[in-house]
Amino acid sequence: MTASLPRQATSPDEPQRPPEDPRHKFRRRALTLLIIVLLIGVPAGYLVISADQSRNSGKDKEEKYSATGLTSGWPSRVQRRLYQVPIPPKSTDVAYYETNNWKTSRLYVQFGTTQAGLDAFLKGVGTSRSALKKDHITISDRNQKVVGWDFTGPGPWWGLVHKQKDPAPTQDIVVNGSETGHPMVYVVSRTIP
Repeated sequence: MTASLPRQATSPDEPQRPPEDPRHKFRRRALTLLIIVLLIGVPAGYLVISADQSRNSGKDKEEKYSATGLTSGWPSRVQRRLYQVPIPPKSTDVAYYETNNWKTSRLYVQFGTTQAGLDAFLKGVGTSRSALKKDHITISDRNQKVVGWDFTGPGPWWGLVHKQKDPAPTQDIVVNGSETGHPMVYVVSRTIP
């Protein structure tokens, strides 16, 4: 035999409710379902989208840093400041590549500029045009191979090594003057972390 609980009697003062209309019942249930979907579905959807964006961001970074050779565009301001490579405004054909290991970090940069831009760059580095030596290729064969530079084309070629005391970077600079008034500058700036 099953035990049943006694029902609480309705108050005699309370008016009797009429039975619920089926359309009203449907609307009430639909509204409840909508609220549940919004409370659970929206945050869940946000989490899915956020996770996907985070994963894609990681893939983009992985592709960027696993690439070999130069990346077209300007290095970040932090990179330019850290490696002391003050690229002149309005430079063309700007590209860069950074390598890091436990011993040495290097920033490879190339850009085309004007004669005034070259002077401004050299001054920003802490040297001048008078320090450039004709036919002096200061960027090693190894560093040329890392980014695919070839300094055997038409010149004249000029180069210098701007050495600084650690932890300041040392820059190997090569300038190609084959296009009159528009030198192409190649820099390898290395620092010891």
